[in-house]
Amino acid sequence: MSRDPFGTEALRESVLAAWRGSPTRFREDANAEEDLRLGGYRDRLLVELAQNAADAAGPTPGTLRLSVVDGELRAANTGHPLTVEGVAALASLRASAKSADTVGQFGVGFAAVLAVTDAPRVVSTSGGVLFSASRTRQAVPELAEARGGDVPVLRLVWPTDEADLPEGFDTEVRLPLKVDAAPLLAEFADQVPDLLLALPGLRRIEVGDQVWERTEDEGVVVLHGPAGAQRWRVRRVGGELPAHLVQGVEARPHWNVCWAWPMDEPLQGDVLHAPTPTDEKMSLPARLIASLPVEPSRRRVLVGAAAEYVLDQAARAYPDLVLELPAIDRTSLVPLPGFPLSEVDGLLRERVLSALRKASWLPLASGEWTAPENAKVLDAPSEPLVELLEDVVPGLLDAELTLPEHAKALAALEVPRMSVAEVVEALAGIGGDPGWWHEVYDALTPLADVDSTAREEMGSLPVPLADGRLVSSPRGVYVLPADMSFDVSGLRIVHPEAAHPLLLRLGALEAGPGELLDSDALREAVKHSLDDPALDGPDLVKTVLSLVARAGGRPWLGELALPDADGDWRRADELALPDSPLLSVLESDAPIGVLDADLAAEWPREVWTGVGVIDGFTVVDDTSPTEPDHDLADEGYWWDGADEPPTRVLGIRDLDLVARDKWPAALRLMAADPVAWRAVTEPDGYTGWWLARYATLEGCPLNAWRLPDAEGLDGLYDVVPDVDVPPHVLAAAGVRTALTVLDEDDVTDLLTRLGDPERKLADALVLRVHAALAEVADSVSVEPPDRVRVLTGEAVAADDVVVLDLPWLLGVLPGNQVLAAEGHAEALAELLALPLASEEVVGEIETAGDEVVWAELGAVRLACDLLGVELPTSPVIVHDELGVAFEGESHEVSWWVEDGVPHAADTPEGLARALAWATNRWSDRHTFAALIADPTPSVLLG
Repeated sequence: MSRDPFGTEALRESVLAAWRGSPTRFREDANAEEDLRLGGYRDRLLVELAQNAADAAGPTPGTLRLSVVDGELRAANTGHPLTVEGVAALASLRASAKSADTVGQFGVGFAAVLAVTDAPRVVSTSGGVLFSASRTRQAVPELAEARGGDVPVLRLVWPTDEADLPEGFDTEVRLPLKVDAAPLLAEFADQVPDLLLALPGLRRIEVGDQVWERTEDEGVVVLHGPAGAQRWRVRRVGGELPAHLVQGVEARPHWNVCWAWPMDEPLQGDVLHAPTPTDEKMSLPARLIASLPVEPSRRRVLVGAAAEYVLDQAARAYPDLVLELPAIDRTSLVPLPGFPLSEVDGLLRERVLSALRKASWLPLASGEWTAPENAKVLDAPSEPLVELLEDVVPGLLDAELTLPEHAKALAALEVPRMSVAEVVEALAGIGGDPGWWHEVYDALTPLADVDSTAREEMGSLPVPLADGRLVSSPRGVYVLPADMSFDVSGLRIVHPEAAHPLLLRLGALEAGPGELLDSDALREAVKHSLDDPALDGPDLVKTVLSLVARAGGRPWLGELALPDADGDWRRADELALPDSPLLSVLESDAPIGVLDADLAAEWPREVWTGVGVIDGFTVVDDTSPTEPDHDLADEGYWWDGADEPPTRVLGIRDLDLVARDKWPAALRLMAADPVAWRAVTEPDGYTGWWLARYATLEGCPLNAWRLPDAEGLDGLYDVVPDVDVPPHVLAAAGVRTALTVLDEDDVTDLLTRLGDPERKLADALVLRVHAALAEVADSVSVEPPDRVRVLTGEAVAADDVVVLDLPWLLGVLPGNQVLAAEGHAEALAELLALPLASEEVVGEIETAGDEVVWAELGAVRLACDLLGVELPTSPVIVHDELGVAFEGESHEVSWWVEDGVPHAADTPEGLARALAWATNRWSDRHTFAALIADPTPSVLLG
């Protein structure tokens, strides 16, 4: 008989008595074990074997060896041997022999062995026990039969005399396998690393010929195995549960928490360990191994006050784990946003994030530490910018944390990100030397290169000025070249040490000489330079002249205050250079002073003219004029006289200041100056207009003279005196070269000249003048003349003169009562306020004639044929002699028209005029006359 050191017989009798006394108890035990075998512990064999081995190890971590011997799975461990209490726990579904300091040795979890065997044995140095389904059926055949042979295996325990333990081991669980051993060992091999990490009571696990060992040094656990080493950073805390929470936690007043972070690769698909794996899926970057209350199956946490207390403690310990990592790696431990994978995961993540937000573990740019709730991070990766802002922005995190890989973690911690706009706002009003600001601009440049929104936000960046001020925007400030230095009151110039290309992109102006000249501040200074020239004048003059020497002049610089020869200050455009040739042609009282000679000698001539000082004639050039406001003499008259408002004003100033006897010299000066000459020759320009009317030679306007070779104007205009001015200059200035009528002044002048009896005019010139006047008659309004030039060439009183409008009326009118403008009679009559001849003459034909058709007149027919003119179909009345009565007198005429019917004397002249009128070819009347007299080709062609 086997010895029975653990009192198994008494245990069996107690169970059998209970079963025999209450078959229901048998069924309950059978059902409970079946639930454990098929449910809670069906796949936790190694977990429970390792848990029991760890519990047996005591204070010194032990070893677990797993092997297959003769078809049995054997699990040998070191540590405390089997005890009476342990055997009692094995044989009870409701009891556990775990002490307050252990996770459990041979408790309810031993039911996991039923997944692979129905005859487990436990052999220890203190003795051995066995369980057997077959022996249980033999002990209670009636009860077993009632359940179809399904009996509880772990309720009846028997002693065994086996003692052949592996050397160095204290206990061995022996499980005759009902399953294939190879897959089982392979499954064990996969679980070993996690179990070694979770169970500090084990230092070594062997599975077949594979070995895993666990070492720990300064918070780093290293798991050495066949595939290499795995490193875990761990943080452990523990304590006693509050008294009100002890109930329901297996009478264990102690709690333990271990956080483990894989140092080699991130966790994937992790679960909560309590301390062995549960089914609670977790999403945290570190594994939690904690003594949490769990269901009997050890698969789910019993959520309640005790569990939440332990989770709170775990969350509080989490920042300590984070602090063990290098600063740059710490954000990898921050739980990222996402749906919780389990109820426990949600509870723990919320607590962990809350603890992380309050703990000081993030590195500041200053090298100190801060909590996320007090931190800010720059919303762009820029180490230089962070370094520059560390003393400006409280709580600014280290530059490394601006990198994209940290963004999600910092967002989960609710760390606000500083946009460029917030950086700019933080910089408002900050001091700092100009060199520091240059570094700020340099650090911001990469952001401006890639982000248009950032560039816009930088528009409010402070800028230090050369005068010590700090302005709130780059817009409108000037960046000087390194070799320039100017000081103008109100001019916003960037301090040389702060000057940076970024400022130009943000609205600053690259302040070359031209930009400085065009600045509002300089313009304002020039505008008010006459207010107190003795105070600021010399410095301002020097500054302006220096800029003009580099960038050229500007029209508005004429307002610059300059000293004259008498020591008084005057506008630049009211002063002339001491040696200016213009001074020699001006009136003695012209309001133009002379620039101080000593000052004039200090700068080149072009610099002085650039600020408006007069050297020669000053030319105004406005390509977009809106009104006559250019300070040009009589400009308003020129403007009003134009058909359309001028689109350009190019004019010479101060023409009215030229002495009347100096115009030849003045014209020569204009011709010698290309700029002035362009103004003189500008088509329809102001200068030519003014010179023609107001410039004089021998007391007469230039347009009252003609050039010597303008012979077509002989008698109408006098030849210009010889004034030693080239003809083309005189012509450009208004001296006549041809007959032109431009405005009312020209009309009035021509009418006066035509009515001057002293002037001897060629008849052809008179006709041309009358035609020219008629063309502009509708566009002018002048006083009608008292005297007019008639067909006889005389200048007579206009009282009895008519304007010829019907040519046949000339046959009864005297030449000294008629003036004509071929084709423009009505307009000319309107201009001169004279009647038309047809309004004054009513003649009556006195002689009889014969009505014939034109084709019957042989000479007429031949003439039309030669000219290619179609013969009129209307009749003509031919008279041997044609007489017309007018005002009581008879007049013999060559042709006449009465009631629309032409009458003609039977002469070539009479027939030709009637024919030209009838065919509407009046200009061919003389050709008709010649051909009717001799209708031959030789006359036509000769």
